[in-house]
Amino acid sequence: MSQQDSQKKFDLSLFRRVLALALPYRNLALVAILLAVLLAPLAIARPRIVQKIVDEFVFVGDIEGMTFWAAIVFGVIVLEAICRYAFIYISNWLGQSIIRDFRVRVFNHINSLKLSYFDKTPIGTSTTRTINDIQSINSIFTEGVITIMADLISIVAVLAVMINTSWRLTLICLTTMPFLVLASYIFKEAVKKSYQSVRTQIQKMNAFLQERITGMRIVQIFNAEEQERKSFAAINKDYRRANIDAILYYAIFFPTVDIIAAASLALMVWWGASDVARAGGVTLGALVAFPIYINMLFRPIRVLADKFNTLQMGLVAAERVFGVLDRTDQIENKGTVAPGSLKGDVSFKNVWFAYNDEEWILRDLSFELQAGQTLAIVGSTGSGKTTITNIINRFYEYQQGTIAIDGIPLRDYELFALRSRMAMVLQDVFLFTGTVLENITLRDPAISRERVVEAAKLIGAHEFIEKLPGGYDYDVQERGATLSMGQRQLISFVRALVFDPDILILDEATSSVDPETEGVIQHAIEKLIDRRTSIVIAHRLSTIRNADNIMVLEKGQIKEFGSHDALIQNTDGRYRELYEMQFLEAAE
Repeated sequence: MSQQDSQKKFDLSLFRRVLALALPYRNLALVAILLAVLLAPLAIARPRIVQKIVDEFVFVGDIEGMTFWAAIVFGVIVLEAICRYAFIYISNWLGQSIIRDFRVRVFNHINSLKLSYFDKTPIGTSTTRTINDIQSINSIFTEGVITIMADLISIVAVLAVMINTSWRLTLICLTTMPFLVLASYIFKEAVKKSYQSVRTQIQKMNAFLQERITGMRIVQIFNAEEQERKSFAAINKDYRRANIDAILYYAIFFPTVDIIAAASLALMVWWGASDVARAGGVTLGALVAFPIYINMLFRPIRVLADKFNTLQMGLVAAERVFGVLDRTDQIENKGTVAPGSLKGDVSFKNVWFAYNDEEWILRDLSFELQAGQTLAIVGSTGSGKTTITNIINRFYEYQQGTIAIDGIPLRDYELFALRSRMAMVLQDVFLFTGTVLENITLRDPAISRERVVEAAKLIGAHEFIEKLPGGYDYDVQERGATLSMGQRQLISFVRALVFDPDILILDEATSSVDPETEGVIQHAIEKLIDRRTSIVIAHRLSTIRNADNIMVLEKGQIKEFGSHDALIQNTDGRYRELYEMQFLEAAE
């Protein structure tokens, strides 16, 4: 099998897969198809009646007959307009309904992917797949399959009537058809390439803009505005060139079609008028109707190449979106254990983990954490501290060893049930656009305002929230830009508390706040970890002195393990070294 045949087979398979999206709306699709079939004879009826009026009523002066058939023409026009309105509305409704469901499906699938997908895939690419590419799939239904079917039916019907009216005149009109077919093919191939280039440039622009806008603070801090302006100008120039190429092909193709149609009309008039003069069988009514037939024949052919391109490019977009849906790097959720609560015993036995094959981050790691205890993890950057918290939440899958909670292997838990009993507070707090209350509850209707206020008071965040304009209804804007780091951190603590987790993870939650705010946050931490199994990753060792155990990591292995008092006695230990370094820094 040749590569081309393989590609055709693949396209057909992809086409069937796209059409399968319409199965829940098969009745709506059937109505649209029936309307497409009905529109063809309605459109042809108009010139046919005009021919009848000219041949049978105009030259004999039958005003009554002309009036009657003119009314028939008007009725046909009204009926055609109603059917065309219904066809356009229903086909677009069908397309929008399909992509609404499909977009939700894609978003839900992206939600289920491992974090490794987001580590490797620019956010702008995922945005393009979910918005722009799915919108292109909509065009398969609104401007592609059904409209192409309607145009093909119309072309066949018009040709049949033309041949029935005068096969000689039809052949004369069709002499220019090979030129039209050739122009349409060249146009289709050229626009296909330009469309692919446009899609590529849109993806690049989305990724660039998302990354630069998110990192605008860094751009401005390092005065990199001019370099970024030049980079964006280059991407924007490429995007402009791709669009201009596409516009150029349209600007050449449509006038070319008009010239070919005009040539066909001129041939028809020349030969038809001569035939009428010779009384050769072509009636004057047919000569009047044929220009209408030619327009009805060339109009769908003129747009057919563009619609085939729309269909083909919709399939290109569909291939990209299905590429995301076909990704298998999802967290497996085959566990069946779904407890209402966890006791909180955590056990690691000979655990090995690597983000990339055999570049081990954790190496034969083993430790136990009893229910209700607090484990602090310290170590240099890259030692594997955050990795431990990531695999407990099953954001990533460990390769070897066993992790158990309450004596049950981690993978035996139903994923969402497991995560619902755990909470995590990160160093970089992410707040969504919305109110303080919505960011605390994450729009969970089961969490009442009273419960939020109670948690905020316990944490020590209520006072500052009440001082905000609107209090708990204050709009924090995107990423909480209007709040300080400490305020965002306190909101994240309240968020963790209202979900009442059995296992709490704090990932360097105090490393980015000032010493004054640290005292408030330290109080919040004490309230959070009270009577909960807690894992605390700490940069400031002064915040973990009261932990039940402290684990010192180096290159994914445990170097020391014990209480603060025990570890500080080891004069040659790594923990003692780190503690003294921070003590000296604080003294200075």
